[in-house]
Amino acid sequence: MLVVSLLLFFMVEYGRGDVTVKILGIESTAEQRESYRNQLGLNQPPLQRYFTWLAGNDWWLERRLGFPIISLRNPQTGEPEWWAVIDGNYQRWQMDGGELFVLTRQENGSTVRTPADESIWFSADDGTEQFWGLNNNNAAVRWIRGGSEIQVRTTAGFRREGDSPVEFVPLSKGLLRGDPGESLRTGRPVAASLPGRVQKTAILASLAFIVVMPLALLFGIIAGVNEGRFLDRFISITGLGLTSTPEFVTGMVLILIFGIWLKWLPAVSVFFSNQSIAELLSSWDSAKILVLPVLTLTAIELGYVARMTRASMVEVMNSSYIRTAIIKGLPYRSVVMRHAVRNALIAPITVIMLHVNWLVGGIVIVEVVFGYPGLGTYIYDSAIFGDFNAVEAAAMVTVAIAVITRIIGDVAYVMLNPRIRYS
Repeated sequence: MLVVSLLLFFMVEYGRGDVTVKILGIESTAEQRESYRNQLGLNQPPLQRYFTWLAGNDWWLERRLGFPIISLRNPQTGEPEWWAVIDGNYQRWQMDGGELFVLTRQENGSTVRTPADESIWFSADDGTEQFWGLNNNNAAVRWIRGGSEIQVRTTAGFRREGDSPVEFVPLSKGLLRGDPGESLRTGRPVAASLPGRVQKTAILASLAFIVVMPLALLFGIIAGVNEGRFLDRFISITGLGLTSTPEFVTGMVLILIFGIWLKWLPAVSVFFSNQSIAELLSSWDSAKILVLPVLTLTAIELGYVARMTRASMVEVMNSSYIRTAIIKGLPYRSVVMRHAVRNALIAPITVIMLHVNWLVGGIVIVEVVFGYPGLGTYIYDSAIFGDFNAVEAAAMVTVAIAVITRIIGDVAYVMLNPRIRYS
């Protein structure tokens, strides 16, 4: 997982272009883009940003700030906020009209604004007064006053001030502590956006898995038992055709047939932002938006798993112990169901679990084609935007799924094969 995160980081880092142009627009000036780049922390060395994303930076920023800091949940939004802990109070700072104010957090989550004590400022060698604190955007900030240089700020529009923050360090606990940082595209914590996306993708993948596995195993067994006959050839050729067709082609064909020509099903998956999975599946009118994405995933996986099951079934049916059972006069159905199928499922079950990785990759394409707001669409939109924090965190979720499914595949193989279990 560490190697994957490193490779992905450098791919996004050197292939995304200037993300500030995508945020501010092509009409922004070089000074505005540079200022906003500093506010996002993109002026830091690449490796420093990577290790901040991985392990966080609050532990070393406390030494620079000179006071402890803590992450608290906002009662209204539920999102984390960073606060300085000073004399038992949770505080942040805000510059307004050249004057620095303290924002003190109350028990209900609201804040009280008061002028900052002048003693917090320290004199720098260049004759300016400076102060390190936390701002409203969850960043450690170095404020300066008395400087002659005009700073450009773009957080709340394009305006110029003489007394402004001159250094920004966005705060993060790091992925290892469940905080992969904020999304450059949305400005929201990635950890707050991922659960809903993962849940929607899990529903889509689970429905496809539930549909495809019984059908694929059934068709594979039928083809294997009827080796060389019409059913075998029909299932094998159909499976090869489905497997060879890319997901986006299958999706477009299904959209044209069922969404545009016949108008039986919606061509896109439109969700309300506050719609839960339970509400989505509660009626056919809302659940039918899942039909075409599930059919697309099913078509690809159905052909592959059916052909794998067929090959394994043919091998088992041609084995000596199956022929012996048939010669002894055992009922053919009993031979197939009690002896052949169990041994024939060893290879397909293992391949199925390993093929979940391929299914996850297919989900990205299917979600983009149908506009399904799951993890795949999140990865695609973030990658196009160059949102490193979001892409890395979502990719780690898919890597974790790959590792878990491999473990499940190994366990299933041991359960189905007694020779491994007792060796």
